[in-house]
Amino acid sequence: MAATRLPYREGHKAQGPAADTAGLVAPRPPAHRARSRTYAVTVRALGPLALLALWWVASATGVLTPDVLASPADVVRATGELWGNGQLPDALATSLTRSGIGLLIGLAAGLTLGVVTGFTRLGDELLDSSLQTLRTIPFLALVPLFMVWFGINEIAKILLIAVATTFPMYVSTAGGVRNTDRKLVEAMRSFGVGRIGIVREVVLPGALPSLLAGLRLSMTLSVIALIAAEEINATAGIGYLMSQAQSYARTDILAVCILVYGLLGLAADGIVRFLERVLMPWRSAGPGAGAGR
Repeated sequence: MAATRLPYREGHKAQGPAADTAGLVAPRPPAHRARSRTYAVTVRALGPLALLALWWVASATGVLTPDVLASPADVVRATGELWGNGQLPDALATSLTRSGIGLLIGLAAGLTLGVVTGFTRLGDELLDSSLQTLRTIPFLALVPLFMVWFGINEIAKILLIAVATTFPMYVSTAGGVRNTDRKLVEAMRSFGVGRIGIVREVVLPGALPSLLAGLRLSMTLSVIALIAAEEINATAGIGYLMSQAQSYARTDILAVCILVYGLLGLAADGIVRFLERVLMPWRSAGPGAGAGR
C-alpha cells in the first residue's frame, strides 16, 4: 500500500520526509474571550426588560385593560401601598418562614434517605422501591388528606412543602452517592475509616454536583408548594393577600403577589448559583468555562 503523503503549501517542493511536514499549519486551539460580569448581567436582564416594556406598551395602548391586568405604574403604586401599611412585609415574613422550615425538613429527609439508599445495599432494598412509589404521587393530591390529618393550621402547610422538597433531594443524592468512586471507598476502608467518616470525607464531596442539582430543584419546588399550601385557608402570607385581592378584583395587588413569588424563585436559583461558585470553583475557573455562553 502506498504511503499517504502529508499536504504542503503550494510552490513548496517535496524533498523528503522533513519537507512533507514543513508546510503544515500549526494547530491553534479555539480562544474564548472572557466576558465581564457587567456584560453577563446586562444580557441576562434583556429578557425581563423586554417583557416589562411589552407589558407597559400593552397597558398604555389599551390592549391590556385594568380589569384584566393592571399597568406597571399601578403595580408600583400598589407595592408602595402594601409596603407602607405593613401588609407586604408581614406577608413576606410569614411565607418565607413557612417555605424555609418546610425546605429544611425536606432537604434533611432527602439527604438522609439518599445517603442510606445510595451507600448501603440493605437501605436500597428496603427503602428505594417505596420511596420511588411515593415520589410519583403529585404533592398537590395530598392537600385534602393533609387537611383531614392536620387541619388548616401551619403544620399542614409546612409538611406539604417538606414532602414536595424531599423527593428531588432524595433522587439527586442517591444518584450522586451511587456514582462515587468505589476505589476511593475501599481505600478509605483499608485505612480503617468508618462508615460515617467515608460518607463525610468521600461520598458527600464526590456527590456535591448532584447535591446542588437536588438543592436547586427542591428550592424551586418549595416556592411552588408554598403557593399551594397558602391556598389551605391561610390567614396570613402572600397567598392570603392574593385571596383578598381576588375578592375585590384588585389585579394590581394580584400582580404584586405573583411578582413576589417569581422573585422568590429567582432568589432561590441565585443562592444555588452562589453556592456552586463557592463550593465548586473549578466549574467557572477551569478551561473551557464559559464556552458557548
